[in-house]
Amino acid sequence: MKVALCFIISYNHVLNKEEIWKKWIEPNKDIINVYFYYKDLKKISSPWILKHVVDPTYIRETNYYHVIPAYLSVLSYAIKNNSNNQWFCILTESCCPIISPAKFRSIFFKNYSSSIMNWSNIWWNVYLQKRANLSLLPKKYHLANDPYFVLKREDVNYCFQFTHSQSLLFKTICDGGLANESLFAIIFSLFNRLNKIKKGITHITDWSRMTSPTSPYLFIEGSLKNIKFIESNLQQHKYAMFIRKISPDFPDYILNRFIDKLDTIKEEEYDEDKRYFIKFLFIIIMIHFFLFYLIYNRI
Repeated sequence: MKVALCFIISYNHVLNKEEIWKKWIEPNKDIINVYFYYKDLKKISSPWILKHVVDPTYIRETNYYHVIPAYLSVLSYAIKNNSNNQWFCILTESCCPIISPAKFRSIFFKNYSSSIMNWSNIWWNVYLQKRANLSLLPKKYHLANDPYFVLKREDVNYCFQFTHSQSLLFKTICDGGLANESLFAIIFSLFNRLNKIKKGITHITDWSRMTSPTSPYLFIEGSLKNIKFIESNLQQHKYAMFIRKISPDFPDYILNRFIDKLDTIKEEEYDEDKRYFIKFLFIIIMIHFFLFYLIYNRI
């Protein structure tokens, strides 16, 4: 079983923290495949990114408000590229890992059979905001989801089943703009799968300090407030694996501190099953000697 890291990059076509990503992936390269969806191949200068780009035939026209074609294209390429890809993590150039490779490995092997996505009922007025054209949909589909999440293979297939069987509804939602913040919750609701998805935050994001009406806070400074925010969210959200949006100027040493700091914690968690087995074996041996002692003394 493998994890497909599905990056959607645009603008400068760089990965803000490429060196951190490469170092973080290395210990788990046996279970990770990397894919990059782009807008203009000529803008990519990184040899590493070029090595992992999707085939040009999968590139579709996208923009900030209409990014669903990028989601579906990179998912389509990743699901076809390797039949072992079981988990599909949607990422952008401003995402960065925020837990250790060992902890990530543990989360994957404990949850590979589930999708993980944060969703809720909408909090905006559908008649004032045309996001995803929800005013044209039944109220039961007035749903919102975090735009970045993790899907298992089966649920990725449900997404494509929806686009083929509900093409008119799909077009209506996408025409409304910012559909990536509602479409996936609607799809899984339609297939009665929403409650089967593990509800949780996988990408730490600060929506309390938005940089624009549609964009969350951009982490630039390594301030105490930012560090405390990350620490608090890691404690609150057990599925948190990534953070967005990270500026290229955000200090690497702080990100590495979180990643390296958790390695020790994770190694202990990762070996938890082994420790339980050793304890169980020790108890069995002690019981054996105790029974042997009783039998010997009776004789």
